[in-house]
Amino acid sequence: MGSVPGSLGPRQRSSDLERLAAEEFDVLVVGGGVTGVGCALDAVTRGLSVALIEQRDLASGTSSRSSKLLHGGLRYLEQKDFALVHEALHERGLLMSVISPHLVRPVSFLIPLTHRVWQRLYYGAGVLLYDILALGRRNSLPRHRHLSRRRALELMPGLKRSSLVGGIVYHDAQVDDARHTLAVARTASRHGAAVVTSARLDDLIIEDGAVCGARVVDVETGNEIPVRARKTVNATGVWIDDIQDLAGPSGLKVNAAKGVHIVVPRDCIKGDSGVVLRTPASVLFIIPWNRHWLVGTTDTEYQFDRAHPAASSADIDYILEHANEALQRPLTREDIVGVYAGLRPLIAGEGDETARLSREHAVAEPVKGLISIAGGKYTTYRVMAADTIDMVADGLDRPVSSSITEEIELVGASNWHQWSTAGPRLAREHDLPLEITERLLWRHGSRIIDLLALTDEHPALRETLPGGDYLAAEVVHAARHEGALHLEDVLARRMRLSIEHEERGLLVAERAAELMGDELGWSAHRKADEVQAWQSRIAAELAANQAPDDAAANEARRAAVDARGLLDA
Repeated sequence: MGSVPGSLGPRQRSSDLERLAAEEFDVLVVGGGVTGVGCALDAVTRGLSVALIEQRDLASGTSSRSSKLLHGGLRYLEQKDFALVHEALHERGLLMSVISPHLVRPVSFLIPLTHRVWQRLYYGAGVLLYDILALGRRNSLPRHRHLSRRRALELMPGLKRSSLVGGIVYHDAQVDDARHTLAVARTASRHGAAVVTSARLDDLIIEDGAVCGARVVDVETGNEIPVRARKTVNATGVWIDDIQDLAGPSGLKVNAAKGVHIVVPRDCIKGDSGVVLRTPASVLFIIPWNRHWLVGTTDTEYQFDRAHPAASSADIDYILEHANEALQRPLTREDIVGVYAGLRPLIAGEGDETARLSREHAVAEPVKGLISIAGGKYTTYRVMAADTIDMVADGLDRPVSSSITEEIELVGASNWHQWSTAGPRLAREHDLPLEITERLLWRHGSRIIDLLALTDEHPALRETLPGGDYLAAEVVHAARHEGALHLEDVLARRMRLSIEHEERGLLVAERAAELMGDELGWSAHRKADEVQAWQSRIAAELAANQAPDDAAANEARRAAVDARGLLDA
């Protein structure tokens, strides 16, 4: 196989680790979520030398546990936050048309109306303004439509007739958040950033009152590495306060809000559109997601383990209760094939209700040399990154160009208008089912050629893994080019078996560990340990889902073996 752009394989990791120890960087970014990798890409494409470290895996936190929507925040119009909505809609258009069209799809949403006159006027005015704010050459989504009750039920027959008197349909976009974050990281690597996962910041290096780097531990080996940098960007989300506290007590403060989603098969709810339901606290989305529905989210204060937030029985009951108020066929726990919980880092403000804290972002330099970025929403990650690197540039001793990431295609986006229709041809040429090539295109875009080269070179990798429609080649590719270091990186993020199937990837674990281990040189003992760690994680998550509250769910989830504590014998 030839050179693969933005490869994050073992050889690249070794090279980047050497760079961490040998170079002084302009920017050290701490945090491998979408904001952190966005900062790395923004900085490196301005000509700065960049390193990024992440203590676990890319997108292992909030950036793989979102509602998977790229949206302007329709409900923020009620707060008269027009600038935020306009900005987010502009970014949505960029992501759909230029930056990552291979990872983004349009999705429609039905707003059920329960009052004939005032709601149609009120919500109608809101979605009209939403469409107006989205106007521009990159907005290819249809305009909103008003529907009668009959037409609304034709679109979503799974809703109770009594739950609406009519409806309004509008459009947004959805994205595979984990794969998008990975694509941003790979693009940053392609442009010259050193990207190292399983690299934990243990302390900041402070000289003459200024932060000038960090002491980093390679979690895979235990080796300590001092990393020198002129500026250090703290993009750690709900860990922001912890990093800042290493330099002093001042700085941005964030609160963690837990958002839980459940995943049910597509045949549980009849319909072809997402649905937006009002709840006493916020809104609840029913979102079509390939062969499933995502239903969520909650919005509650969270004070427990931030690395492994877990959904409690109370969270699941809340979602089921409010969804079933509108659904003709009630959802039950037996329908659920996946559950996930993520933590939103909200800028601390007045009041106790997390839903009222700001989702706008803020950038600050609490200590010279340390710049923190907090708040924001997934859709505006690129703007957040640009604002952060603007502050970095202001503190450097030479001119730095403005952000150019509006024009930077992510790995896989090249010539998408041609690749998007290539599924039938690729299926014929590479002896694969059409549904497989179509799915691979929407996950890898033009870099599907890397997967297909693997299957051509090793036909056995066309094997479909048990319990799903993923190929064996995808496991090998994840380890060879996508920075996956542990079995959970593949099953939970490179693929989505942890939430897409009732068995949560347990049927795949042994075969995937064998494939991954052969690629990475694992011993038989290490392969078995990786499988056991995955089994332990799933058992802990299921136990947490039965726990009555956050404290008990946290206790259950913490019982799992952490794969990142595993070292080969």
